[in-house]
Amino acid sequence: MRHAMLLAAIQQRTHVSRCFLEGPVSGILTAVSRGYRKLHGTPAEGVPLWARRAAFLIPLTVLPSGLWRIAQVTFGVPLTKDVDLGQGQLPDWLPMEIYVVILSIVAEGLAFLAVGLVSTWGEVWPRWVPFVAGKPIRPLSAIIPAALGAVALTVTWTMALILSLRGRALDGRQFGDGGWRGSLTHDVGELGWRAWVFVTAYLPLLAWGPLLAAVTYAYAVRRKAFK
Repeated sequence: MRHAMLLAAIQQRTHVSRCFLEGPVSGILTAVSRGYRKLHGTPAEGVPLWARRAAFLIPLTVLPSGLWRIAQVTFGVPLTKDVDLGQGQLPDWLPMEIYVVILSIVAEGLAFLAVGLVSTWGEVWPRWVPFVAGKPIRPLSAIIPAALGAVALTVTWTMALILSLRGRALDGRQFGDGGWRGSLTHDVGELGWRAWVFVTAYLPLLAWGPLLAAVTYAYAVRRKAFK
């Protein structure tokens, strides 16, 4: 009797869960999936699968650091300890909290442009772009900025990693006792869980440049830019 009642309860819960998943949750997931595909646009013909995956991965390499900045500076989440972020060289009319949000949105927008290298809107100007809507995009007008960006990003974040491992700033100043411990202590104030969160958020930026270079190469080959 007890086994029968237990089996009936499990079947009832399974039915409720299935209805829940097939109902509102399914609708939400479907809407998110459609919005995601619409945002990325129609995939271009002849794009290798690896290039498409790399292009979609690029915005995700930038997202963690943006979320870290917004959480720490704008919303005051204690991701640092006894670290004075200050106002820096920002003008008085631009609060740091707003600047960080703008910076993160711009960085994410720039990273998202890589998706155009594997989508149709990277070959033909979208309808909402004035003066050039519907006109074909010259391959070099996309390849040159993307290639320069890939080089700049690779050099910038590689140098940032090297300097961090040495415990030095861009101007040569040494953080604390030097080494990566000095860098992390300077950035987040300790070597505990805050340091791990910081590294997890910023380390993916090292992949931004190389991924962009690979996607740019695939775009150049597919568009036959150098033939």
